[in-house]
Amino acid sequence: MKKAKLLLVEDDTSLGFIIKDNLELKGFEVDLLADGDLGWAAYKTNAYDLCILDIMLPKKDGFSLLESIRKQNKHIPVLFLTARASQKDRIEGFRKGADDYIVKPFGIEELIFRVEVFLKRSHITLPDKDLFHIGLYTFDAINLTLCVKSNTITLTQKEADLLKLFCNHKDQLIKREDILKSVWGDDDYFLGRSLDVFVSKLRKYLKEDSSIEIANQFGIGFRLSEKKTDGV
Repeated sequence: MKKAKLLLVEDDTSLGFIIKDNLELKGFEVDLLADGDLGWAAYKTNAYDLCILDIMLPKKDGFSLLESIRKQNKHIPVLFLTARASQKDRIEGFRKGADDYIVKPFGIEELIFRVEVFLKRSHITLPDKDLFHIGLYTFDAINLTLCVKSNTITLTQKEADLLKLFCNHKDQLIKREDILKSVWGDDDYFLGRSLDVFVSKLRKYLKEDSSIEIANQFGIGFRLSEKKTDGV
């Protein structure tokens, strides 16, 4: 399956790499450039499906870069990342052809969600995120099944939603409040207790493969990972 290709122009090196890494973990192909001139040069020589632009860029600011892009392509989705949240800036961006704004600081999940929404509207094929291979297991998030060897475990919808979230963020620490909001839609205390119960259930389901671990960083969150064995 062809990956959607994204242009990311962000002069904050740390933020740029974080965004790029998270988008690539989701299955996208991402070109990261640090200034507007480099971004424009990359745009002219590559076929992108979506652009993510900071406004305050060296050499060629985001508004100017957007204008250049729109002269060549009226339809490619363009999202702005900005610390400038004034109504004037938003109106200027929309007039020049921006599709959406994401105001810093923002959550990576929000950015990924908006990227996926605009790619769907553009009829771009998104990465297959419903079938996962975790160690010895195959997890089908659509059919709510977790298979290992000849055994098939049928999950509840919430169990599948939680495991899918872990799989989509494998080897990353996910904060408790982010898990609760994503899976349960709220982060109150009693739902937090439910989360602990569901994590315990998933650990039991995954016990056939000792390399798989859902680690708890006390008071912060959880991380799904596969421990490397000797010789690997």
